[in-house]
Amino acid sequence: MAEGWAKKLKNDCIEAFSAGINPVRLSSRAVNIMAEVGVDISNQYSKHIDELSGIDFDYVITLCDNARQNCPFFPGKGKVIHKPFPDPSLAPGSDEMVMDAFRKTRDDIKKFILSLPESLPADGNR
Repeated sequence: MAEGWAKKLKNDCIEAFSAGINPVRLSSRAVNIMAEVGVDISNQYSKHIDELSGIDFDYVITLCDNARQNCPFFPGKGKVIHKPFPDPSLAPGSDEMVMDAFRKTRDDIKKFILSLPESLPADGNR
């Protein structure tokens, strides 16, 4: 969702990539929730971090605690920032409750993306 928001809202100043050490398939719920607000993420996919090894990032932003715990070090000069969001796929309850969790996460990520790049610390500590 963050990559989709960055491409939709900040394409002029942010080049976003979704990646991890154990990339998973794109959630159909995430696709549907983003489509509700006019953002098509259906062709996005999470890349393995090794696929991005040749890119010299300014910032690496982890969005979930699992990423922070399992990737405490990122090679390169990029400043690492952790901005946690709850994983809506882990929300308890009915399907509608889970979809509401996806909507909340979607909206919270949008607010974060709108704050970029101004909210990023110059020293990378956050």
